[in-house]
Amino acid sequence: MKIIALIITLILFSSILFSQTKEETAERLAAEQLAAYNNRDIDSFLIPFSDSVEIYTFPDQLMYKGKEKMRERYGKMFEKAVNLHCKLTNREVLGNVVIDTEEVTGIVEGEIVNAIAIYTIENDKIQMVHFVK
Repeated sequence: MKIIALIITLILFSSILFSQTKEETAERLAAEQLAAYNNRDIDSFLIPFSDSVEIYTFPDQLMYKGKEKMRERYGKMFEKAVNLHCKLTNREVLGNVVIDTEEVTGIVEGEIVNAIAIYTIENDKIQMVHFVK
């Protein structure tokens, strides 16, 4: 009996120790896509996103839906903007939502684009992005 209790305790402890909270998962996904964005690596960039991701202009104007549409748009930008870089200036995480304040350079040479990206995570993938410009 003591061995069974010990095994159950170890299993429960290890699942708690190695599981990520909603906040940790949300922050990890946001960080992964940002790193891939700055490397202009379209395949790695798309991994954190849901196949049915929805991209909005804040508050509720749907720009497009789906990872393939995202591949088309960002793939072209990654090819053209060789000096593309997004500098994260602030990140807030609450539950399954990440709010990033960003300075983007390299889209138009010499210009800094300030933006806020709001990522909503569902089922361990980024499901929605709202851009505030």
